[in-house]
Amino acid sequence: MGTTARDFFSPEQQKAITKAIADAELQTSGEIRVHIENTLKGDVLDRAAYLFRQLSMNKTRLRNGVLIYLAVKSRQFAILGDSGIHKAVPESFWDNIKHRMLLDFRENKFTEGLIAAISAAGEQLKKHFPHLDNDKNELPDDISFGKN
Repeated sequence: MGTTARDFFSPEQQKAITKAIADAELQTSGEIRVHIENTLKGDVLDRAAYLFRQLSMNKTRLRNGVLIYLAVKSRQFAILGDSGIHKAVPESFWDNIKHRMLLDFRENKFTEGLIAAISAAGEQLKKHFPHLDNDKNELPDDISFGKN
């Protein structure tokens, strides 16, 4: 693990995370993004909501985007779903994903925890927003990184 957000995950781990996003999105019209930065100033959910808009995740056709946000040095993370997916799943769904991620993160299994969260989000997206014949990938699958 590196010392900055950009190198916290090795190139191989980043490739595995990006592949997990692409694989999950093959089954759904939903969009999943991962954003990583070093430090967090303020509330984690406020920051995730701000980044959700900055990454244009609120502009998907069916409002079915999911953002997984990590502030690696601050040891904070959040999962935020747009209104479409948020209405379709119970509140406990997001809490369960966060709990499973936290268990993995406590064991320094950051890649595994992140990939499991991506897969779980993808399964719910698939259930409520199945892949359509005319579906297009509305957002990039790559990891985005903060400047701090």
